[in-house]
Amino acid sequence: MIRVVLVDDQALFRAGIRMLVASQPDLEVVGEAGNGQEAIEVVRTTRPDVVMMDIRMPVMDGLTATARILEEADPPRIVMLTTFDLDEAAARAIRQGASGFLLKDADPEFLLAAIRTVHSGSSVIAASATRDLFAHFAAPAQTPVPASYGDLTEREKEIFALAARGLSNAEIAAREFLSEATVKTHISRILTKLALRDRVQLVVFAFEHGLN
Repeated sequence: MIRVVLVDDQALFRAGIRMLVASQPDLEVVGEAGNGQEAIEVVRTTRPDVVMMDIRMPVMDGLTATARILEEADPPRIVMLTTFDLDEAAARAIRQGASGFLLKDADPEFLLAAIRTVHSGSSVIAASATRDLFAHFAAPAQTPVPASYGDLTEREKEIFALAARGLSNAEIAAREFLSEATVKTHISRILTKLALRDRVQLVVFAFEHGLN
């Protein structure tokens, strides 16, 4: 079971998502919170796999709560919930470690798929939207490419480039004539070498260093 915590100041919105998630045999809602401060306590108590985090809330916003949660040992994946696609706050949250963002009016099936996607780590949620987000808010002057990028093999750099474009393991496997298991191994090595948390951080890394 994938354990989910819902964080949003609108109880009706949380109720709708809870019913949707509860209808799935592999998902369960283990906690809810109406603001970021409550979210920190709920996450500590329930130890979820995935947190759906609203960005704008009273008491403590989603950005602050996300930063605090990600400082904890073995933190969950956090998906930011926003009302519009080019949201600078969502870009900031992802830069600080959130695993993706989702529009609050997304189709139910897409929301369910997003939870499974971020949990499995096999691809980036809404890859094209994520790339658009960082293209829009990318810093005008890219920082120098870290020396760690030079530690990647040529094959790993090829796979890095495809993953940075948002391709899934299956898509990379088909393009590179590899098995998905092999691609997963390469991605894992790339993330380790570059000290990145997950695939969306790989996309951020590519944009910030002009490797996209």
